[in-house]
Amino acid sequence: MGQCGITSSKTVLVFLNLIFWAAAGILCYVGAYVFITYDDYDHFFEDVYTLIPAVIIIAVGTLLFIIGLIGCCATIRESRCGLATFVIILLLVFITEVVVVVLGYIYRAKVEDEVDHSIQKVYNGYNGTNPDAASRAIDYVQRQLRCCGIHNYSDWESTVWFKQTKNNSVPLSCCKAALSNCTGSLTRPMDLYSEGCEALVVKKLQEIMMYVIWAALAFAAIQLLGMLCACIVLCRRSRDPAYELLITGGTYA
Repeated sequence: MGQCGITSSKTVLVFLNLIFWAAAGILCYVGAYVFITYDDYDHFFEDVYTLIPAVIIIAVGTLLFIIGLIGCCATIRESRCGLATFVIILLLVFITEVVVVVLGYIYRAKVEDEVDHSIQKVYNGYNGTNPDAASRAIDYVQRQLRCCGIHNYSDWESTVWFKQTKNNSVPLSCCKAALSNCTGSLTRPMDLYSEGCEALVVKKLQEIMMYVIWAALAFAAIQLLGMLCACIVLCRRSRDPAYELLITGGTYA
């Protein structure tokens, strides 16, 4: 029964190391996705420290690839030193992922305040005739999220751009996608998106942060299983003089 248990642990450990390689790619993808999406919404979100979880999760993804390599070599050769190193590194990465989860929740809670603080300034700086980066960001968000204004399309009436153009219309990015003849005129509000952008931007940014949190939690659970299996192999090898190596030619180092 004991030998069966140790063999199962070694088999699971080899399988987990393969998962670590896949996890490395997934975590790097999640981190890159956060960076790319943040670039689209960065004018609405001034606190660059919210990218810290994404930076950490990319670093963890890169480290997981190395961990998978160490774990595979240590498990196949059944090196006590290699397995011990594997467990220690996994523990450090696990602690790092716990930090990512905590930071993710902290910054997720701050999103609404950050957006509320900056969105009015962004809309007031809109320049539709010679659009700068902030103006392009507004048009992108309104088309992408299908919204108009901060709370609704009437918010445009208080902007500098609206007062300067004097044509009683909002940007064309407020027009519903299905309409081809929309001019943005406030005399035809049924042609415009009725929902404001602030709530949708907050929701989008919070969703992004949740991707980071769930990715970190999922792979932290896998790492716990990896540490458990490695510890079982180490303990059994230390106590059982009749312990058999997984492959011929393995080392007892």
